[in-house]
Amino acid sequence: MNRKLIRPNFTEIKDKIKASEAAKQLQQQQQQQQQQQQQQPQQQPQQQQQPQQQQQQQPQQQPPQKKAHPPTDTFAENYYYLKQMSKKTPMAVVFHDGQVIEGYIEWYDRNCIKLNRDKGANLLIFKSNIKYMYKLNENKDGQEPEKTDKK
Repeated sequence: MNRKLIRPNFTEIKDKIKASEAAKQLQQQQQQQQQQQQQQPQQQPQQQQQPQQQQQQQPQQQPPQKKAHPPTDTFAENYYYLKQMSKKTPMAVVFHDGQVIEGYIEWYDRNCIKLNRDKGANLLIFKSNIKYMYKLNENKDGQEPEKTDKK
């Protein structure tokens, strides 16, 4: 069975960010409109009222609302993976046990990445097993970083 790999691109991520920002702005505008409506005096059908009744009918001021929490998903990880995939950047993946594997990222999803290698088999690596990743050829001198085994 052939399954089509669904992979987001830069425009999809940017659209999601814009949509969430637009929703926040719309929510803020609605809150401001509600506050303005509450502050405007309500027009009374009876124009003659006693002063005590007027004081009772004035809207009570509500405490200011708390600021909304920032979004939990920033799409930074998606952006980073897409950038490395499009350029086929040579990457080094370091596991929790200290093992280092080199290759470039072909695709990714929520739980794993596929690492293509020239000198070995292609690997499907779970993100939970990755300690950190870095780009190869990152040094200014053009030399590979020294690999140290911590044992």
